[in-house]
Amino acid sequence: MRRELPGHDIFTAAYMGFSGVENGELLRQGAAAGFDALVTNDRGLEYEQNLSSLPVAVVVVLGPANTIEALRPAFPALLAALAMLRPREFVKVSVP
Repeated sequence: MRRELPGHDIFTAAYMGFSGVENGELLRQGAAAGFDALVTNDRGLEYEQNLSSLPVAVVVVLGPANTIEALRPAFPALLAALAMLRPREFVKVSVP
């Protein structure tokens, strides 16, 4: 994903040392690390978190599988969402 979304600095949770960190704490640690947004495919995140108190924006990418090949068709919509994203906003983008 890093090479396919120009203009954005992208880091995986594993790269940042956040592996195994639960969503709420992941959002807090991401905000503390200076991230503007979390991009995920976790369909349950909106039901597990208090969206009104998000520390960073969240974009959920909905696709048939969690592979780059399956999600790639959503990248134009993802780039558009990232360009318009406001702090602490929750957005879903889907594979067409």
